[in-house]
Amino acid sequence: SMSGLTSQPNFNSFLEAMKGHKRHRPMNTDTLNAFSNYWENVREYYYPFESDMKAGTAEVYKHEIPGGQYSNLKPQAQSLGLLERMDEIKQAYADANELFGDIVKVTPSSKVVGDLAMFMVSNHLTKADVQEKASSLSFPDSVKGMLRGDLGQPDGGWPDDLQKKVLKGEKPYTDLPNKHLKPLDFEKELKIFREKYDEHQTECDFLSYSFYPKVFDEYYKHLRKYGQVTNIPTPAFLYGLENGEEVMIEIERGKTILVRLLQIGDADEEGVRTVFFKLNGQNRFIEVKDNSVNSKKISHTKANGSNQIGTPLQGILSRLFVKEGDTVKTDAPLFTIEAMKMESTITSSSSGRVKKIWLPEATYVEAADLIVELE
Repeated sequence: SMSGLTSQPNFNSFLEAMKGHKRHRPMNTDTLNAFSNYWENVREYYYPFESDMKAGTAEVYKHEIPGGQYSNLKPQAQSLGLLERMDEIKQAYADANELFGDIVKVTPSSKVVGDLAMFMVSNHLTKADVQEKASSLSFPDSVKGMLRGDLGQPDGGWPDDLQKKVLKGEKPYTDLPNKHLKPLDFEKELKIFREKYDEHQTECDFLSYSFYPKVFDEYYKHLRKYGQVTNIPTPAFLYGLENGEEVMIEIERGKTILVRLLQIGDADEEGVRTVFFKLNGQNRFIEVKDNSVNSKKISHTKANGSNQIGTPLQGILSRLFVKEGDTVKTDAPLFTIEAMKMESTITSSSSGRVKKIWLPEATYVEAADLIVELE
């Protein structure tokens, strides 16, 4: 029930097909089918995350997108405003794979190919465009990292011309990536980690932070704001409650609360709604900001001219490396754009002085929005 589209062939069906074959291995198919029925029901809860494929396809032999990556491409494309261009993205994925030399695509290399494909579609670039203009393009950081050697090297190495143009003079390495990791002082860094967050953080939390600092930071802030939402039943968490609907939430072993939604009030002039509910039989209410109310799309100034540097794709302006008045050299990092865990550091195309910073950090930007102006 979890297979057969972007994933592997169905195991139960394969087992039945092998009956009578010398390599058949007897198994309890009734039990396997019971598991399948269970997961079929669970899968219904997660339909918004499906790839939208309704049947198997041989298209994978053309674009070579792994199943897990295929499922991730949809929300990534949506975050970049490219959901209607999935056919172009699949073709760009095949082209990006060829640009890298037709590599083995598994996590994380498959994501890097996907990042380049998204970058190409966002900027209306063909395979030939990338080959010709690579020296002047600000590629996603994951592309630079892979060609630098952060994930290792494929048999025969990376395409030399593309590697040189993307790295812009940075020397790649050909030994193991872990040779370039700084040693971690576990006791010292664990202490610093707990000072940054709180003393209740475990060693497991610290390891999570060490591997994925930005992801852990987002998780921690979410946990502090909303609590342990993993205790909420999946349908209630993903889709909310209907008026009059009640849900049981086990907040810890042996401790269960009952929550019944009574009514959601109209939004006021500031977009705040009053939510009325019962908690263990007692009437309660909270005020919640409805971000969808009075939502106005802000239009930013677009980059126009050689001294104006804009963003190549939409996302969050996550970091500025310069301030007004700074002197920068060619290829100096200016700012970073983040979209669905894909980061792109934009560099200066020429030397000059920073005349103006047009947008602050944490701003949501569209493609070509003006960020930095030089003089």
